Amino acid sequence: MKSVYLLFLFVGVLVGCSSSGNKQSSSEAAIVNAVDSISAVAAFNADSAYAFITAQCDFGPRVPGAEAHRLAGDYLAGKLRGYGAVVTEQRMELTTFDGTGIDARNIIGEFNPSASRRILLLAHWDCRPWADNDPKVENRKRPVPGANDGASGVGVLLEVARQMSLKQPSVGIDILFVDAEDWGDSGGGEETWALGTQYWTKNPHKLGYRPMFGILLDMVGAEDARFAREYFSMQYARGIVDEVWKIAQESGYGNYFSNEYGGAVTDDHVFVNRAGIPCIDIIDQNNSTGTGFFEEWHTISDTPAVISKESLDAVGQTLLNLIYSY
Repeated sequence: MKSVYLLFLFVGVLVGCSSSGNKQSSSEAAIVNAVDSISAVAAFNADSAYAFITAQCDFGPRVPGAEAHRLAGDYLAGKLRGYGAVVTEQRMELTTFDGTGIDARNIIGEFNPSASRRILLLAHWDCRPWADNDPKVENRKRPVPGANDGASGVGVLLEVARQMSLKQPSVGIDILFVDAEDWGDSGGGEETWALGTQYWTKNPHKLGYRPMFGILLDMVGAEDARFAREYFSMQYARGIVDEVWKIAQESGYGNYFSNEYGGAVTDDHVFVNRAGIPCIDIIDQNNSTGTGFFEEWHTISDTPAVISKESLDAVGQTLLNLIYSY
């Protein structure tokens, strides 16, 4: 996928907590009641999100140029249309860092398209062409199945889309499935990654498109996922991080959404921010694996077996609580 540096993960706490006893203030009670009410309106279904993940993986690795990639792209566009989105597909010819020409596709679904206030939600749907982090040398030229690294974020967003088809939010929501994120040079520059997003920032699906902010989901499904505050997210869009993390913690997911610093990850949100749209990255970072990410990252073992429905629920319900708070 991407590179991670400044790996001082979990070394500092950004927000301190104080308490004057166990009594809950009236303002805190109001917030809790509001979150409870929102959750009742839109309850995330982790079983459904998991099914969306396995459906993607059943096509095979979604490497640009592969038949699995074409079929999965058709599936994603069809799902968004089925849930009532206005769908735009960007077809593009890209050249990767190693000189490979690929046909790629970004898929955008607009919900409540007449709303002027909009939120962008995005995830990459492609798979890395080679499992260069696999412990077995003979596997390193095989493509990555991409259950967590790719399909998990997409699966969460498809379930969010399904919920919005049942109850339209007041705010406009744009779901962007970006392609060609993971064909990057692990030893090269950041511009070798996130090719689909780089294309979209130069060629937005609507002229002058400016949502209030964006939220990127990447690798959100591993067991005991821990979403620290990613470095670039804090640099570009600290206020959005604060808002999302506050809602997550008030919704009961404080064990997933940590107030500690994470590393700086070269990911799609970097290029979205550079295009002038504040965007954060909800991404699981793990400093115990040696890579900074989950154990099966960039290996052939990144299958649905690594996915935790509890982690999916923490991210998905947080997003729904955010959406329906506007």
